[in-house]
Amino acid sequence: MSATLVFPREASRFARMFASPGAVVGMVVLVVMVAGAILAPALAPFDWNETRVCARLAHPSGQNLFGCDLYGRDIFSRVLYGGRYTLSVGIATVAISLIIGGLFGTVIGYAGGRTDALGSRAIDVMLGFPPIILAILVVAVLGVGLWNAALAVGIAGIPRFARVIRGAALSLAAREFVEGAHAIGAGRWRVVLRHLLPNLAPTLIVLASLDLGNAVLFTATLSFLGLGAQPPAPEWGAMLNAGREYIRYAPWTMFFPGGALFLAVLAVNLVGDRLSQVLDPRQRGRL
Repeated sequence: MSATLVFPREASRFARMFASPGAVVGMVVLVVMVAGAILAPALAPFDWNETRVCARLAHPSGQNLFGCDLYGRDIFSRVLYGGRYTLSVGIATVAISLIIGGLFGTVIGYAGGRTDALGSRAIDVMLGFPPIILAILVVAVLGVGLWNAALAVGIAGIPRFARVIRGAALSLAAREFVEGAHAIGAGRWRVVLRHLLPNLAPTLIVLASLDLGNAVLFTATLSFLGLGAQPPAPEWGAMLNAGREYIRYAPWTMFFPGGALFLAVLAVNLVGDRLSQVLDPRQRGRL
């Protein structure tokens, strides 16, 4: 007996994503930002690390749309290339949390008993630390660097995924298709990989979409604190850190990378909120 997937197959439910103006705006902003990051070499008027292409701390102008930083580097070019760093690292951190946290929560929820009790206590201990503090502790052990920061934020997000997926796995473990899989001799790992995880896919997708904004923000925060991307990398958090000393004289050095970060997080949250409504059966009457 195979599992009956809970994942919604009706195309109309996905079409409802576009019934929300906020979700449409968020999707458009995300597409534009991702396209800008991918096409940065073609769209950027200057090399992101080329110095003295204009006067230091020059105002925004027709030639330099976002102005220039302390070293005369074009901020518009750096913001475009910075999307490659910030967005890709944010996706990587969510992938770490989703894979490890989702699998851990599924296993302990399905196993039950002492395994579930011990796993739940481990999750509670990790949740006792604020995510950003836990990420800083991990970076302190691994060392500074963009990908170490990504790993740290990913590890900090594991308990959130594990707790939610554990509860969903506990509910699914009592369903008839799991009992049927046991009856035909399916092993534990086959049940987890072939029956439970496919049915948990909607929950995992919603969690990932809602957590992506936090992952982008936390990674940029570590870079702002000097624990993530290091100069001269054009990561948005690092650019904010580099421009904070000149906010009174050259506010554009912080305004444009900060605005890009704000728009990215806002767009992800708008899309994630609508996606949670579409995939959550409890929200059907509100759509």
